[in-house]
Amino acid sequence: MLPFALSGCGAGPAKPAASGSPTATLAPWVRVTSGSPTAVPSTASTFAPKSALPKVSFLPTSSACAIPWPDNVGQVLIPMVITPISRGFTVQWPAKYGSYYRITAVPQELVVGPQPEPSWQSVQAGDNCTVSATISGLTSGAPYIIWLDAPATPRDAVGSRSLYSGKSGVVKPL
Repeated sequence: MLPFALSGCGAGPAKPAASGSPTATLAPWVRVTSGSPTAVPSTASTFAPKSALPKVSFLPTSSACAIPWPDNVGQVLIPMVITPISRGFTVQWPAKYGSYYRITAVPQELVVGPQPEPSWQSVQAGDNCTVSATISGLTSGAPYIIWLDAPATPRDAVGSRSLYSGKSGVVKPL
């Protein structure tokens, strides 16, 4: 049945047409060039890019500070280290925010009526990289928040101020 289906409508088996010469094509689809095989490329690169920036050398850091103060990047308050002592606190902060500071301990216990005015203590910065102050005369075990103010905060070249205040969480003296 297959020869009948291929032959068409009763005309007999189909005969291929013969040609005396092959038909010419425009260009081959794949060009094959004979030659010798080449070695596998090396995995080591000889490319050495030139840097557009000059070499950087960093200044040595000073080990004069006993406390490694963080940079101000992302900070909004002057960092402080608060150590509770008997009936008070020793507070330390970096000296780079001015020549003098004010510090106080604000009681956090509930008070009926107006809140008492905080008693500010003035502190000179000195020549060290850390400023230190002692707040005394407080109630042992009572909650306080330490506030730090730098009223003479220097301004940078564009006129913006450095950090000018600091605040602790709730702390209690011994």
